[in-house]
Formats: sequence, C-alpha cells, structure tokens
Amino acid sequence: MQKNGWQCRVKVKKRKRTGLPTHVAANIIARNFTASKPLEKLVTDITYLPFGQSMMYLSSILDLYNGEIIARTIGFKQDVAFVLHTLNQLPELPEGCILHSDQGSVYTPYEYQRSVKEKGITMSMSRKGTPVDNSPIEAFHSTLKSETFYLDNIYRTTNACVINIVEDYVNYYNNI
Repeated sequence: MQKNGWQCRVKVKKRKRTGLPTHVAANIIARNFTASKPLEKLVTDITYLPFGQSMMYLSSILDLYNGEIIARTIGFKQDVAFVLHTLNQLPELPEGCILHSDQGSVYTPYEYQRSVKEKGITMSMSRKGTPVDNSPIEAFHSTLKSETFYLDNIYRTTNACVINIVEDYVNYYNNI
C-alpha cells in the first residue's frame, strides 16, 4: 500500500455513552477490612451463578466483624429491586454503620441511595475498576463457587439445585 500510495478507509468506532452514575460515595473503608463490633462495617456485591437452566445472580452482604453473610438474595435479574431486597433483610443497625460496595449500576441510583440513608447507613464505594477495594465479598463469592460448583464439576444443573447448593453453602460458611 505504501509503494502505491494507497490509504485505507478507517471505520469510525461507535462508543456507547454510559452516562454518569447517579451517586458515587467516597471510599471510606479504604481497604481497612477490620471491625471492632458486629454490624459496624458491611460489604456487598453481586456474583453470577451460570450453572442452572438460566443465568442467576447472588447478591450478598457480609459483616466484616466475623465474616458472616447476614443477607442474601438469589434472582434472575440484576436490578435495583434485586439489591434492595438484600438490603431490606438487614437487621436493626447501630449508628455509624458503613456499607461498602463497588460502583455498579445497581448501587448508584437514587432509589438505592435513599434506602441506604433511611436505614441510617453510611455508604462507601470502591474506586472504579478496583475489585481489591471490595476483596472480602469478592473472596467469599470465589470461595463459594470453588468449594461447590467447580470442586464437584457442576457446570449444568437445575435452577432449584443451584439455589439449594448456595443456601447450603452459606449455612455451612456461617455456622460450621
């Protein structure tokens, strides 16, 4: 092409405009994953459960004091209602409780932020593209999949089996 002086046409790249999240909170936790009392610091996230007849998701909240999963929801759609269902399972929280999440599209909308404030929770968010800022819940989700689905070579099963496996593992994780 250089020899003949030819040039190619360059296709213009189409970029999806994602827009700005409704609300982004400061990273208050700042990788300090220790808590001196129950329900002082909580972390939350969502993980994929691609092992059933359809894609499912697990939303869970972990207490950094003892590593216990204190709220969880399994669903088929990752939206604000899904994470609100998990948030609404929380018990009465002490003043100054911090809930840490990533900047996912389900954690930044006004509706979610309003519910967090109504519960008296201070929101904390990871920096964009930094999963290590939320590593305790990321590690739990990884361990759950490693010690159940991957260990037992379960890559396809029914949705009911996936739900039972997750519920049994969370019970084992919290109590045994």
